Amino acid sequence: MDRKYVVGTRLAANVLRSFDADVRVLEMLGRRSFTYDSVYFDTPTLDSYLLAAHGRRRRYKVRTRTYVDSAAGFLEVKTEGARAATVKERIPYALSDSHRLTPRGLDYVHETLACSIGSVPSGVLRPVIETRYRRITLYLPASGSRATIDLGVTWRRPGGQAHELDGAVIIETKSGGAAGALDRHLWASGIRPGRISKFATGMAVLDPTLPANRWHRTVSTGLPLRLVSL
Repeated sequence: MDRKYVVGTRLAANVLRSFDADVRVLEMLGRRSFTYDSVYFDTPTLDSYLLAAHGRRRRYKVRTRTYVDSAAGFLEVKTEGARAATVKERIPYALSDSHRLTPRGLDYVHETLACSIGSVPSGVLRPVIETRYRRITLYLPASGSRATIDLGVTWRRPGGQAHELDGAVIIETKSGGAAGALDRHLWASGIRPGRISKFATGMAVLDPTLPANRWHRTVSTGLPLRLVSL
């Protein structure tokens, strides 16, 4: 089970510093944080967003993901079927096409959705929001679990200004069904998991006219945002 926490930057640093379990940090070529850029696609009627907002089964997300540091790009389709299991499938994708779906890309999306949830979007898929952040990945060998820390989370709608999550990070734990050691440490520090989706929460925060539904509590508490340049 994945659990997500929005935590103030200073508090997160203190809590992680006091976590005394054996923790390994992913490091590549001397780097410990890596930049991710994602562009999410939806129909003009925001079918993907609304399916998620209302908690519908057989929902989906379509995005391109760019691993900025390694200059690698992918087209990804995430689906959640009748058994509430999330499946992510992807293919390599040209960086120059990260903000559009090519005919081949659209064929892949339609084929994947038809096989996974039995339907395809009725409208044209277009970019609706872009996210960017730096990610640190932790590994806890005692449990074989992972956690990620996303810093500088930024959202931007097409043609709009970029907004960064100010003074806060998103911690996500991935520990199977039971709570892991890091979850319990966060709880002991008074930090509880909440609902946040980089796609849907970003959409709801930047467009208050959209139904927040599943993310209402997260959005209504007032995520601290500041304008930035990408």
